[in-house]
Amino acid sequence: MSRLPLIVGFGGINPAGRSSFHHAYRRLVIDALPTAVADRTLQSLAALMKVGDELQGQARRDYILAHTLIRKIERSAFDVEQVPWNRRMQLHGERGAVEFVLRRKQLPEALPDNWQIRDLGDDRVAVTVAESVDVLLPTHRRFEVSSAGQLPTGFDPAAYYPARNHPRGLQMSVFGASDALQSVGIDWDVVRNRVRPDEISVYASSAMAQLDDAGFGGLLGARANGGRVTSKQLALGLADMPADFVSAYVLGNVGGTGPSLGACATFFYNLRQAVQDIRSGHVRVAIVGAADAGVEPRVMDGYATMGALASDAELLKLDEARGLTEPDYRRASRPFSSNCGFTISEASQFIVLFDDELALELGTQIHAAVPDVFVNADGYKKSISSPGIGNYLTVGKAVAAASAILGEEAVRRRSFVQAHGTSTPQNRVTESHILNETAKAFGIERWPVAAIKAYLGHSIGAASGDQLMASLGVWQDHVLPGITTIDHIADDVQRSNLILPMQHLALEPDSMDIAILNAKGFGGNNASACLLSPSVAERLVKGRHGSEAWSAYCDRREAVVAQARAYDEAALRGDLSVRYQFGEGVLNEGDLDIQRGSIGIAGWAERVSLELESPYADWLSKD
Repeated sequence: MSRLPLIVGFGGINPAGRSSFHHAYRRLVIDALPTAVADRTLQSLAALMKVGDELQGQARRDYILAHTLIRKIERSAFDVEQVPWNRRMQLHGERGAVEFVLRRKQLPEALPDNWQIRDLGDDRVAVTVAESVDVLLPTHRRFEVSSAGQLPTGFDPAAYYPARNHPRGLQMSVFGASDALQSVGIDWDVVRNRVRPDEISVYASSAMAQLDDAGFGGLLGARANGGRVTSKQLALGLADMPADFVSAYVLGNVGGTGPSLGACATFFYNLRQAVQDIRSGHVRVAIVGAADAGVEPRVMDGYATMGALASDAELLKLDEARGLTEPDYRRASRPFSSNCGFTISEASQFIVLFDDELALELGTQIHAAVPDVFVNADGYKKSISSPGIGNYLTVGKAVAAASAILGEEAVRRRSFVQAHGTSTPQNRVTESHILNETAKAFGIERWPVAAIKAYLGHSIGAASGDQLMASLGVWQDHVLPGITTIDHIADDVQRSNLILPMQHLALEPDSMDIAILNAKGFGGNNASACLLSPSVAERLVKGRHGSEAWSAYCDRREAVVAQARAYDEAALRGDLSVRYQFGEGVLNEGDLDIQRGSIGIAGWAERVSLELESPYADWLSKD
C-alpha cells in the first residue's frame, strides 16, 4: 500500500521573514489579518531585525514594513551606486614606451617579450615596455538594477551559529533547516530512534550554487583580480552543499542525500524525489529544501545582461505617466500586468515530511499532504530559455492527480493556484495560457490564482518553496494574497477562466481543499505539485488507520503542539536557536556493528537491515 507524504514541519527565511508558524506568509497579507495575528508577525520580524525599544507604535510598524519584501538594494548586500569592476585599458608612453617601477616579487613569472628590466636596488626594478601595455584598472560603476527581494534588514543568518567562512546560501540553509526541524515540536533524537538510520533522507540544493566570495564567485575571480584561492571555495561552492550541510551538521544523517537541480523549479525537483521515496516506503523521514542567495552583483549581472531583470530605466518607462524621477522599487515585480522583467530575491525554504504511519505514531501536526509532484521537459526548443509544452503537461497532471483523489467537483470548486508568476512579459502570456486552458479542460470556471513574487521577488531555486509556504498560510488564515503591486491585468493575459485578484481575497474557512503549485525554469525544467489541505490530509489518514488510532493520535498531538509553540514563543522573544553540531558525535569504523543481516550504528536505536530481496528473482531462467 502506498504511503502518504505529510508535511509535519516547515521553516526558512525569505524577504517576508521566518517561514515557520506562517510568519512570512502573514507579512504578505498583514493588512488583511486580525490585529492580534498581525502584531505577532510584527513581533517575529522585530526579533529577526533586532528592532529594539527605540521604536514604538506606528513608527515601529512602518520601519518593519519598509525594510522587508522587495525594496531598494541595501548597502549590506552591495552598493548599487559603486559596484566594483575592472576596466581594460591600453597605456601608451609619450615617446613610444611606458616606464614604471615594481617590487621584484611583483614581476610575472613569464616576462612579456616587450618588457625590459633594470635593477634599482632595494628589491625594486624599473620596467620599460616598448609601444604599449594592457592593464586592468579597478574602478566602479552604477548598477542598472536597484531593486531586489532581500532578507529583512538587520537579519544575519551567520549570527545564529559559528558560520566561519560559509557562503551566504549555506548560512541560510542551516537556518532554514533548523527552523523547519524545530517547528515539528519533537526532539530530533526521538524521531531518528523511531526509524532505521537509512530511512531518513535529505533532498536539498541550490540552483545557482554558491556564487559569493566564499564560494565559486571568489574561486573564479581570485586569481584574475590578484587575490588568492582558498582551500574552501571549491568545496563550499557546490550546488549540493545545502543537502550536505544539513545532513552533516544539523541532523547527523547517515541515510540518503538526493540533491536535484531544476533551475527555477529546484525546490520541486527535490520535493519530487522525496515524495516518490516516501510513497514507495524507501524513506520515512525526508527533509526537503532549497536555498539561493541571488542578491549578488555577479549573479544579477548575468540576468541583467540577458535582459531578464526589471531595470531601473525600464521601470521608469512603465511609470512614465506618474512622473517619477526614480523607480518605484517596492512595485518592481508586477506579475500578469505591464512589466519588464523579474526581480531577483534570496530565500531558504525547508519542510519536514513523514509518512502517514510515523506522523500518527509520533503525534505530529499535519500541515498538508503532498500526494505527487510532476516534472516534464519541453521537447525541441527555439532557445534554451524559451518556454515550451512541458508545463502544460505538469499542470494537467497535477490537476488530474487531485481529481483522482478528491473528484472533479473538488477541483472545480475547492482549488487554487500558486503561479510561477515571474513578472516577465513572456511569462504573463505563456503561463496564463497554460492555466486558463487547463481550467477549461477540467471545467473550472473561476480559478483563483496567486502570484507571490509580487512581494518576494524570484528566489530562483527556492522560489517554489516560497509558493509552498504561502499555500500553507492560506489554509491557516484563509486569505489568498492578491497581486497588490499592479493596477491592471495586461491585455495579452489569458484569463477567461481565471481570477487574478489585485487585492487580498478572503476565503471561507475550509473552502479550499487543493493547491496546485507551478514552477518553470530555464532549460525546460517544468514542475507542478499537488498539495492537499490539512483537513483533507487528516480525513485520509483517519480513513486509512481508523477512529481508534486517530483518537490516540489526537491525544499525543497536544504535547507536540505545545513544544512547537514553545519554540515559536522563544523566537518571538529574540531567543532564536539554530541546531548546528559541527564536529559533534563523529562516527568511525569502531562505531559499527556489522552482521550478516544488519549493521548497527552507535547512537541509533534501530539497525540498518541487510535482508534485501531481489526485484528480479523471477527473471532468472528456470531451465
